[in-house]
Amino acid sequence: MKNLITIGLPSKGRLKEGSVNFLDRNNLKLTINGGDRNYFAEVKNFPNIKVIYLHAKEIIQRIGDGTLDMGISGLDLLNESALNLKQKIEVKKKLDFGSASVVIAVPDDWIDVQTVADLEEVSFDFRDKKNTRLRVATKYPNLTNNFLVSKGVTQYKLVPSLGATETYPFIGSAEIITDITSTGKTLRDNNLRILKDGLILRSQACIFYSKKKAAKLKTFFKFFKIL
Repeated sequence: MKNLITIGLPSKGRLKEGSVNFLDRNNLKLTINGGDRNYFAEVKNFPNIKVIYLHAKEIIQRIGDGTLDMGISGLDLLNESALNLKQKIEVKKKLDFGSASVVIAVPDDWIDVQTVADLEEVSFDFRDKKNTRLRVATKYPNLTNNFLVSKGVTQYKLVPSLGATETYPFIGSAEIITDITSTGKTLRDNNLRILKDGLILRSQACIFYSKKKAAKLKTFFKFFKIL
């Protein structure tokens, strides 16, 4: 279809719910043909708009490579992306949902570790006394590396997390973690504590678009002033 606009929306969770509600409040009502597992939707009265439900991380990837024109996802996922991908994406609007923070957390019983500076000291102890590196479990390797190095912490190694990152210190897979949290409750429930200066990034849902599709989207954005 000529002038087709493709929009990526998160396929599950609070980001999906918030995205659908945001569009609905702004007269972009989604219609889905088929069951709940249909990954495509249309916008009522706007046949040139096609909505595709994807994993929030994939939305960033697809906007970056230009196969999506625009979409809603988390700021954390944009900032975790490789630089060459980030440079192809523009933030159009920050939204009022999906607020969360990427943080660094340690076990509660590490009472002498309150700040990143304390963590740096611990990392050298691991190297000198145990001949190993402090292990950091994370789904955010780029954000974690950038944060720790900027704070002068270098004696560590990352452990990729495939899920339930907060369990890693207690099953012996890592000593500390970085993770995203909305309230901190899951961390507290798992006997973890955020360092006093352990905020890596404040995130929220955003509307992103492909820079190379900017000309195509100009009229669209002008018509939908809320975008």
